[in-house]
This record gives sequence, C-alpha cells and structure tokens, in this order.
Amino acid sequence: MDCIFCRIINREVSAEIIYEDEEVISFYGLHFSAPVHALVIPKKHIDSIMDIGEADGHIVFRLHLAFQTVARILGVENTGFRVITNTGVHGQQEVHHLHYHLIGGRQLEWEM
Repeated sequence: MDCIFCRIINREVSAEIIYEDEEVISFYGLHFSAPVHALVIPKKHIDSIMDIGEADGHIVFRLHLAFQTVARILGVENTGFRVITNTGVHGQQEVHHLHYHLIGGRQLEWEM
C-alpha cells in the first residue's frame, strides 16, 4: 500500500507530530487554510468515513478525544475550531486514509 499517511505512521515519511497515542496520530498539514491547521488520523488504515465499521467505534471515540487534546496543545480550545473530513470525489478527498482537518486560530467563515 502506498498511502502517504500510513507511511507517516510508519515513520517512512517525516511529519511534524503534534500528538500521538496507540490509536491516533496528529501532525501539521502542508496546505494551511488557517493559522492553526492540523491533521488528526487513525493509525488503522480506513479509506474514508464511508468505510468505518461497527468494530471501529473505539477508534471514532479516540479520534474525538484526540481533537480535544490537539486543540489544547495548539491553543484553540477556548476560542473555537472546526473539524472537517472530506469524503469522495465531490468532497475533494485527496488522500484515501480517513483524516480530519482541525482548523482555527482566526474567525472562520462558511465559504460557499
């Protein structure tokens, strides 16, 4: 498998790690859309939100705990932030490994 995120998890590709535990890893994204932009991903390879199964419930829970931790580390826990996942072609998913963008550090707006 040539998944860039799996390669980051396996330390084959470098990334600036923000947070890591046994189920989840977070690192800075390459394309910043806000002053704070982190990626939060499960270590288990899951292609997209459409591929989460019943057995993955604990991973979803751990991701949500990681959002809290990463927000605290990056200093946006009190000002607010957004968590986004892109799914499929129309959702502009570029990397087919479930991942969430945690963005903040400024007043966010809906861009339509």
